[in-house]
Amino acid sequence: MDTAGIIAIVIVVAILAIIFAVFIIRAVYEKRLRDELDKARQDAIARSRAALGGRFTEQMVPFFPDFTYDPTEVRFIGSPIDMVVFPGLAHGDPQEIVILEIKTGNSQLTSVQRKIRQLVEDGMVRWDEIHARGEGEVL
Repeated sequence: MDTAGIIAIVIVVAILAIIFAVFIIRAVYEKRLRDELDKARQDAIARSRAALGGRFTEQMVPFFPDFTYDPTEVRFIGSPIDMVVFPGLAHGDPQEIVILEIKTGNSQLTSVQRKIRQLVEDGMVRWDEIHARGEGEVL
């Protein structure tokens, strides 16, 4: 075999090696990407279940045996706070208004919830009324 033939064979082998390496690298990358996507999906599912479970628990807490308020005096709001309780309302004599936030697991108050708590503690709560005619008009 002459030198040109050997060079041609080496070039063909090198090209085939490069193509093979590209396919292997691509397969490894795609597997890693699929694994990361699967992990992200599983994490999203777990977070969604936790959030749904938390919301369900928030709404069921008034019916737990150790709940300290009368469930008929609780009004669920959901966001940014969970509930408002009117102790005494069932007897027609509300004594106070309690803003109640339910946390499950290791969840913490959001920055908005902390701000609302501070506003309540600082007495920044007031009463307001709106009278409407019933035809979309506010007086």
